[in-house]
Amino acid sequence: MESESNGTGSASSKRLGAAVLGLLHGHVELFGIELQEQKARTLSLLLFAGLALVFALLLLVALSALVLVLLWDSYRLAGVIGLCVFYGLAALFCALRLKAAVYDESSPFSSTLEELAKDRERLLP
Repeated sequence: MESESNGTGSASSKRLGAAVLGLLHGHVELFGIELQEQKARTLSLLLFAGLALVFALLLLVALSALVLVLLWDSYRLAGVIGLCVFYGLAALFCALRLKAAVYDESSPFSSTLEELAKDRERLLP
């Protein structure tokens, strides 16, 4: 009798161990997938942000030159001051938006954390 109960105990502990390893394997796999997605997303964001910055600066230089050429004869000082004010306000707006984006970012591994919370709820009595 005692050997049957001991055999049943070791079999249930093996099943429990296998279940825990299965859960852990699933979470590690999900974490790896999310990490790859986050890396690809970050690289794409950096690439397009860099390209957007280059083209925006080229446009800004061309438009500034156009405004100064158009206003050079009669409103030279007003044109330069107006461009400086515009650039200052645009820089302030962008800095505020960047600050808001940095602090509002959600967790990049939210799916993994949700799955861990679900497993904890299922395992706890």
